[in-house]
Amino acid sequence: MMRFGIIGTNWITDKLLDAGSQLENFELTAVYSRTEEKAREFAAKYNVKNIFTDLKEMAESDLIDGVYIASPNSFHCEQSVLFLKNGKAVLCEKPSVSNSYELEKVINTARENNTLYMEALKIPFIPTYNVLKENLHKVGKIRKVVANYCQHSSRYEDYKKGDVRNAFKKEFSNGALMDIGVYPLFFVISLFGIPEKITAEGLILEDGKGIDGQGTVNMVYNEMDITVLFSKITNSYLPTEIMGEEGSLLIEHVSEMDKLYFIKRGSNEKTDLTLPRKENSMYYELKHFVDLYNENKKESPVNTFSLSLEVMKILDTIRGKIGIIFPADNKK
Repeated sequence: MMRFGIIGTNWITDKLLDAGSQLENFELTAVYSRTEEKAREFAAKYNVKNIFTDLKEMAESDLIDGVYIASPNSFHCEQSVLFLKNGKAVLCEKPSVSNSYELEKVINTARENNTLYMEALKIPFIPTYNVLKENLHKVGKIRKVVANYCQHSSRYEDYKKGDVRNAFKKEFSNGALMDIGVYPLFFVISLFGIPEKITAEGLILEDGKGIDGQGTVNMVYNEMDITVLFSKITNSYLPTEIMGEEGSLLIEHVSEMDKLYFIKRGSNEKTDLTLPRKENSMYYELKHFVDLYNENKKESPVNTFSLSLEVMKILDTIRGKIGIIFPADNKK
């Protein structure tokens, strides 16, 4: 049994706990919130007795074996380091931190304290992802990839009225790239590795003073190029597509891997390659993490430290080209 504490009392935490309820060896034993009232309210919903309003006390507590961090991005590094130093396994919501400097600090802390750490980015654990990898050869020589995730944020309407929620605050290392663009980027980097060249353009809100609302990234590989589209101010209904000389693979909703189709060159027929999966797609990453803990492993062989760091360094590069600067960048 792995006893979990949670940091962050929002919808993504609810979804994680729903996934945990489907695992026999997962138990929620502690809840943290900055206010006692909110902590008690959230804990009562899950019949949990232990609440904390002090992170240090929670990290030092013997009530938990690990922690799920779903606080604003800018807090991820400090909180991850605190719990790793206290020997608590850390499953940290994506993006892992604000920049690669912070991620190197987290990884070094995990290694120094011989404690499990993993970035909670679920794509590689969804069953259809492995089917995709097994069927890449069908498209022949891959020439182009368009990876797309554009989802209009409900908070954008509030933002336009002057009600700026956390999701649109730069001080929390937020924005379309970090919140949404990380999904298609992680997807393509996990499949194809580091590109030879990167260019990027984006729209920064508030006349360049706010967060990025949307962007486009172009990455050049040897005889292949990849375009990544991301936005939190528009919706898109286009699939992600991997285009080869012999056919294409189409992925609906890349962060969920909802559907996977193969279309052979010269044919209009779509072959459905999708595997069944649980409704809550977070189940698979959480099960993997709990299994790692129970097997006394300290690093995921799937979401490896090196993969997370590669993606974060590319995010740094893209931010530099678009002009996205976070307060956390000044703490190096």
